[in-house]
Amino acid sequence: MALKVRQLTVEEYHRMGEVGILHPEERVELLDGEILQMSPIGRRHAAYVLRIVNQLKDELGSRTFIDVQNPVVLNDYSEPQPDIVLLPPREDFYIETGVLASDVYLVVEVSDTTLEFDVTEKLPRYALAEIPEVWIVDTNANRIEVYRNPIDGKYQSSQILNRGDRLSILAFSNREIELNTLLFEG
Repeated sequence: MALKVRQLTVEEYHRMGEVGILHPEERVELLDGEILQMSPIGRRHAAYVLRIVNQLKDELGSRTFIDVQNPVVLNDYSEPQPDIVLLPPREDFYIETGVLASDVYLVVEVSDTTLEFDVTEKLPRYALAEIPEVWIVDTNANRIEVYRNPIDGKYQSSQILNRGDRLSILAFSNREIELNTLLFEG
């Protein structure tokens, strides 16, 4: 007899935090009903997140909210915590609904030790949730993998960009960003 695995819903996951089963300092996220432990944030990862956030804020100003390492509800069973999310500004700062996949302009995952997981596990889930654009920043290769146009759970467009290249965010296509401002040298 095969054992059945019970998937947790986002609501149940939140309840576990409310009653103290999950502690606020635990680095976990919910994917497909399973609670996954996240890696600790290292210096290199933190520096990339800080650099990218500050550059995006300089480039886009008040035209977007920049959310850092906070949850995004993809569906009833998945609530990852991407490194950076660009959102439309809202007066309530998403207090009423939280951030839903349908709100998101762009997800940025900064990957040092998590590259394979981000590409094979998180990226398909973002595509299924129809997030229009995902950047995976490979800190080891010092490049950005850009994924766009999700259809039937797969991104139809992908490209790899390096220092010296320029990039526009789909939601702000009139603004080009030099990757030299996002990526460290070497």
